[in-house]
Amino acid sequence: MGAIRMRFNVTRGLRGASLAAALATLLAGCASDVNQHGKLPDPDKITSIKPGTSTKNDIIKLLGSPSAASTFDDKTWYYISRRTEQVAFFQPKVLDQQVFIVDFDDSGVVRDVDHRSLADGRTIPMAPGATPAPGRELSFLEQLIGNVGRFGGSGGGTGQ
Repeated sequence: MGAIRMRFNVTRGLRGASLAAALATLLAGCASDVNQHGKLPDPDKITSIKPGTSTKNDIIKLLGSPSAASTFDDKTWYYISRRTEQVAFFQPKVLDQQVFIVDFDDSGVVRDVDHRSLADGRTIPMAPGATPAPGRELSFLEQLIGNVGRFGGSGGGTGQ
């Protein structure tokens, strides 16, 4: 009887250890991963920018290359930093976002420096529907008749 009780306790102990290992693996998979994208310029460097006198070359020397520039001209530079947290396979959650905006005039001199944070952001909804493609949609029968004669039985040549 003692051997049976001992075997039962060992089996029970192995089952408990297996359960604990499985739970630890599950919890390790749910650990959050914090990522930093971009680098914020030093606040002292930002305050040293003088609108009306600082140029694009001065800004590059001071802050480095921008994260992005305006789409249609090179008059606005963006320095973007974003910190996100992702748990397992879920969508990342934005913890913090900072954007410094340097606006230039036509001659490349700083016109304005602005700052935006995550609180300034807003969600823009997607437009409903699909973008129409140019042309007319053919029915199955029109497509079938349109292909008659296209594929000749000339033996797969180059059309010479």
